[in-house]
Amino acid sequence: MPRRRRPQKRQLSPDYRYGSVLVTKFINALMKDGKKSVAQRIFYDALDLIEQKGGKRGIDVFERAIQNVRPPLEVRSRRVGGATYQVPVEVRPDRQISLAIRWLIASSLKRGDHGMSAKLAAEFEDAANNQGGAIKKKEDTLKMAEANRAFAHYRW
Repeated sequence: MPRRRRPQKRQLSPDYRYGSVLVTKFINALMKDGKKSVAQRIFYDALDLIEQKGGKRGIDVFERAIQNVRPPLEVRSRRVGGATYQVPVEVRPDRQISLAIRWLIASSLKRGDHGMSAKLAAEFEDAANNQGGAIKKKEDTLKMAEANRAFAHYRW
């Protein structure tokens, strides 16, 4: 936490193919060891695979997948009187997007397909249809928040 003022949010430039800041965020999260061109190729190949296989626009499937995976609630640990409670709290919109991106990448890495672009394409399609590992993670998070609803009054 800074002592003086909140740091300003950095403005990301939109990607060159779709003109979307969300795509740039996803590519940056997908990137390893600063290899952005590799991450871009993997992402765009995944969207091309979706278009070839399903006939739908890849960017639409991607955006619907992100919307379906975004969690509205999560639990945070609060320490009250020597006991630690899992308190359900609403998730800020920017954190919702970053969690959705993280969960999509993690669940696509666990898939058994060959090649990261094929894994990503399959995970995007599953998430757009409310299936797959990322949706399961979201549902587990919501169940945890629902189970601890009794501690919601500890929110501050």
